[in-house]
Amino acid sequence: MTITISQQAHEELWQEVEETRQSNDPDDELDITCKCPQALAEGYSQRVELRQSLLLEIESYQRHDNLIIQSIDHPHPLEFWFMLSGQWRGNSLWAVNEMEAGQYGFCGSGMAVRGENEFSQGRQLLVGVHLEPELLQSFIGNSSGELPKALQHLVREPEQPLYFRSNVMTPMMQYNVQRILHCPYQGIIKRMYLESKVLELLALLLEQEAEIHMGSRTQKPLKSGTLERILYARDLLLQQMDNPPSIAELARLVKLNEYALKRGFLQVFGKPLFAYLHDYRLEQARQLLETGEMKVSEVAQKIGFASRNYFAAAFKKKFGINPKEYLMQHKHSF
Repeated sequence: MTITISQQAHEELWQEVEETRQSNDPDDELDITCKCPQALAEGYSQRVELRQSLLLEIESYQRHDNLIIQSIDHPHPLEFWFMLSGQWRGNSLWAVNEMEAGQYGFCGSGMAVRGENEFSQGRQLLVGVHLEPELLQSFIGNSSGELPKALQHLVREPEQPLYFRSNVMTPMMQYNVQRILHCPYQGIIKRMYLESKVLELLALLLEQEAEIHMGSRTQKPLKSGTLERILYARDLLLQQMDNPPSIAELARLVKLNEYALKRGFLQVFGKPLFAYLHDYRLEQARQLLETGEMKVSEVAQKIGFASRNYFAAAFKKKFGINPKEYLMQHKHSF
């Protein structure tokens, strides 16, 4: 069975379930979950306002019927969506666009032309980000807010049809989406963590956009089984960051040869294994120092630095401040 409704009717159904809104995090009033209208599906929509003009949305539905939303012309912000399950098809006067499980959709700002949005029956899990053009311009624009030439097509005038592209998620995109879905934090730390993952996803998408515009070739994605082994290697590395295994031992544990492990890790995370571990240790150190509950020497030992002097030098190189000074600054803020 297929349900067909207008865009206005769709919005009205969501307005009717506003009373189901509830905080998803007792320490964050801007993290809200709302139940999906039963006429459309079973499930929920979670919205986290990370900052003004930057919204993270997670949609988790079980659709009993196919859904067609008949849309009208309307202005559209920048958006990108990662589809983990489900299928979407957009038919408009200008184009036919599609997205299915394992793919992402990247949408520039401009005019969303009237047409139909079709969502398939069954499980649907989406992670999406909405941002206003001004925010993107503040991140990567010049002093006048002008974007690099290779990315100017992402921001169009309100009356111009928007830009859209879909493609297969890269391993690094998949990794960051999973980290968003399984965020281990609450409150302000959660917001910082989620924003860092959202901005990393945006950076990955913008890198691809620039490559496509300039005609560069993109790297072939890893096979699913290899990606799982690389992610497992990363987890093992961080679980034992105070005494990490050698590359040979890590390769044996995840059942990859050393060359495949090193090459795959570099492709997924953008840096060699132990450079990644080094940066992770320092980030953990920064968070521990912010609590004000441990001495610098205790933090250094906990994250696996045998030498306090080496830790201090590495911390200052990365963050531009001595760890003792960083600790004192945050102690005074309590």
